[in-house]
Amino acid sequence: MGTAAAATPTMWRLCRHFSCPLFSSTHLAAFISPAIPRRLYHRGCLRRRRLQLFSLPPPSPPSFHSSRRAALGTNSSDRNIRKPSSLAAAASVDAPSELHLYNTMSKEKEAFRPREPGKVGMYVCGVTTYDFSHIGHARVYVTFDVLYRYLRHMGYDVHYVRNFTDVDDKIIARANELGEDPLSLSSRYCDEFHCDMTYLQCLPPSVEPKVSDHMNQIIDMIKQILDHGYAYRIDGDVYFSVDKFPTYGRLSGRKQEDNRAGERVAVDSRKQNPADFALWKSAKPGEPYWESPWGKGRPGWHIECSAMSVAYLGHSFDIHGGGMDLVFPHHENEIAQSCAACGSSSISYWVHNGFVTVDSEKMSKSLGNFFTIRQVIEIYHPLALRLFLIGTHYRSPINYSDAQLESASDRLFYIYQTLVDCEEFLSQHDESSLKDSLPVNTLDCINNFVSVFENSLADDLHTPVGKKQELRAESLVALKKEISNVLVILGLMPSSYSEALQQLRTKALKRAGLTEEQVLQKIVERTSARKNKQYERSDEIRKELAAVGIALMDGPDGTTWRPSVPLHVQEHGRRCKMRRTR
Repeated sequence: MGTAAAATPTMWRLCRHFSCPLFSSTHLAAFISPAIPRRLYHRGCLRRRRLQLFSLPPPSPPSFHSSRRAALGTNSSDRNIRKPSSLAAAASVDAPSELHLYNTMSKEKEAFRPREPGKVGMYVCGVTTYDFSHIGHARVYVTFDVLYRYLRHMGYDVHYVRNFTDVDDKIIARANELGEDPLSLSSRYCDEFHCDMTYLQCLPPSVEPKVSDHMNQIIDMIKQILDHGYAYRIDGDVYFSVDKFPTYGRLSGRKQEDNRAGERVAVDSRKQNPADFALWKSAKPGEPYWESPWGKGRPGWHIECSAMSVAYLGHSFDIHGGGMDLVFPHHENEIAQSCAACGSSSISYWVHNGFVTVDSEKMSKSLGNFFTIRQVIEIYHPLALRLFLIGTHYRSPINYSDAQLESASDRLFYIYQTLVDCEEFLSQHDESSLKDSLPVNTLDCINNFVSVFENSLADDLHTPVGKKQELRAESLVALKKEISNVLVILGLMPSSYSEALQQLRTKALKRAGLTEEQVLQKIVERTSARKNKQYERSDEIRKELAAVGIALMDGPDGTTWRPSVPLHVQEHGRRCKMRRTR
């Protein structure tokens, strides 16, 4: 296939995978060249099955397109060609809609308006570092990484704080099991967490405070709470009195009588109210401790985030985030103790992501369906896991399954292969010689693509978003630029498309239990069978490989292979879909 036709499948795949409403079958037809044999539509890169990366809203009304045309202008000599000042300007769109976030406190979406124009303070509760992080953690930090990236994309100066809980009962228990110093064990798992975040391409926060480094701030805040009459002391322990805080429960919507003791810690009969929670815990033999006005001890779980958020963001800031499981008791208790320490304490937006289930069951160690990030990325590309996690709206529950990861891997491979093909095609053209103009249809497609993506993210981070084409090289330059920008915002831009493709192939071979040499041998065997007109054997080989997630693609230059969704996983997905539609 010549280079002129080669551009067409590239345009096709770009449109298919970033499924913008404007890319209907009518619009796609404009990108299809008669030079491409129809048989290719059913094989390899031009398969017709619909693959959607985002769940996007309906198309914008006609007035939107009219306004875009008016803004960009149309050359009077050719109404089908626009000539903006540059190709970059060709893809420019109106400013995105105002960001709206769902606020757990108000139980509704609210327009985002930072306290200080142009600046955002964001605190996200971090991990308790006593073990490898699991896919529930991955969802939390990928969610807030997308928010962090998008706020920066909007031009905000974001001060992002994400803590480490390195002093905790679970850490002490695990350290005792292993005969290791608790702080040493915690530090080791902090390093492992950083590795996981690097694999998932989560940007590092502005600061990552540890509990062990902020004892002075924690002790000072407990003193303030005691001085203001919201806490009491018992035998070296300090407890917060929920009865002294009338609005306790306003974040979670829980009533006082519904509150239960025993969340994360054992019930203490000495407390005035079973719902009272520890601010400071006296030291037990063999436990790490710090000196305080109440004796040797260590902080309770909740006080750490209040103290560290104040240290880096002040008593009032914009966004406080975490998993849905933190709404009660952790964030409820944070509000109570922060307001008790400083009456003017205020968080503008409380943002929480939904739970992760595994094969539709709650993720739990007791059920044996508890997976660490490290276990998952052993057989799937880390960015396939990231794509899977952002494929469902962050507040909705998400079901982890092999079928979902296979699908995400398949989509990721298509996206990167498309961009590699695009780069190869453009490498044959001197960009300086390209015309400084684009077809109207192409500009409409690009502008609508960018607009829908921006507006989807602005709406509470909705990430689940016959003739030759004129000026195809110019169109590819502009379209590739905008798709690359989307990948950056979503954290899916690899350092190298080719390298990411090879990594995806390697993971697919591992899942299939094959080596590349074995696959290539099968291809040789199948080619020989076809030459000898042994078509039944040829089809058997194709099906054998397809069953384990290896798709063969026949083209003018021979047969190649790519990862695909295994046949049994596809069949399971079809059965599940049929059950849902009954």
